[in-house]
Amino acid sequence: MLTVAVVGLGGALGSMARYCTGLLAVRLWGEAFPWGTLVINVLGSFVIGGFATLTLPGGPMPASVPMRAFVMAGLCGGYTTFSAFSLQTWDLVRTGNWLAAVGNVVASVVLCLLAVVGGHLLAMRVGLR
Repeated sequence: MLTVAVVGLGGALGSMARYCTGLLAVRLWGEAFPWGTLVINVLGSFVIGGFATLTLPGGPMPASVPMRAFVMAGLCGGYTTFSAFSLQTWDLVRTGNWLAAVGNVVASVVLCLLAVVGGHLLAMRVGLR
């Protein structure tokens, strides 16, 4: 039951952070392209990649199941926005902006995978000190 509660708490915090990050992105870059969702997904991918690596049971900073669930399922799950990404990409397609839609898909997949690898590599470096 503790794990379920911490996932809920993490999800709430992650969702609030996502909302604020999205507002900031609109202020900085406008609404023509879903920059906020892209930034959110890349940051979330980086965090989950690094945290997962650092906190593995045999890793340099092992964490409890509730702590891992709080960060990975809760915070990162509430923060990242795949459903918003999907809707925004569909809106770009629906309005005939195919180039932006394809760019959003490619940038999101490539950058988020690179962010997971980057988080993992940074965690490996930090964890080995």
